Amino acid sequence: MDWAEITSEEELRDLLGEVMPRAAAKDRFALHERDKEWLANSPFCLISTAAADGTCDVSPKGDPPGFTHVIDDTTIAIPDRPGNRRADGFRNILTNPHVGLLYLVPGRGETLRINGRARLVREAPFFDEMIVKGHRPRLALVVEIEQIFFHCAKAFLRSTLWKPETWRPDAMPSHAAILKSVQKVEESLEELERYYGDSYQEKLYKS
Repeated sequence: MDWAEITSEEELRDLLGEVMPRAAAKDRFALHERDKEWLANSPFCLISTAAADGTCDVSPKGDPPGFTHVIDDTTIAIPDRPGNRRADGFRNILTNPHVGLLYLVPGRGETLRINGRARLVREAPFFDEMIVKGHRPRLALVVEIEQIFFHCAKAFLRSTLWKPETWRPDAMPSHAAILKSVQKVEESLEELERYYGDSYQEKLYKS
C-alpha cells in the first residue's frame, strides 16, 4: 500500500512542529492541591498498562467521586471492585510496573494525567477508607507518581462528548445484543437482556 510512514522522531517533529513552551514545561512530579481537588471530584479513570512482551491494555475504573485514595504527595491507591476477573491490566503490572492514568470529571474537557510505577496490594490500613456500599476492596493498585499534568480540552471539544444533544445511545443495539453477535455464548438473547437489565445495577459491588 502506498502509505507515507513516519519512522523517526525527527520526521515526526518536522511534521508537527516544535512543542509549545507551556506544554513542554507542564510536567510535575508530585500532587499539587489542585490535583488532589481533581481526584476528589473524579468518578472515573482509565488505566493503561503493557506487559513485558509489549501486550497492551486499557481498563476503565469507576466509583463515587474521590474513589482514588491519596496516600501522600507522590502515592495514590485505586480500589478494585468486582468485575469479570480477567485482570488483564493487573497481570501486565506483574511483569511491567509502568502505568498511565487518565482522570475525568464529567462536564470538564480537561483531564488529569498521571504516569508512574504500580504495584498490587492485597491488604493495607487505608482499605477501610475505600469501602463503598459495604464492599471493602480485596485488592488495590498503588501508584508511585513519576509524572503528572493537566491535559487540554481539545479532544472533548472536538468530540462534543459532554453535550447531551449529540448523544445517540440508541444508535447501537443493546449490550446483550452486541455480545450475542460478536461472541459465542450459551445464554439466549433474552437471558442476556435480563442479566444486563435493571438487576445489573444491583450487583455492582457483589463478588
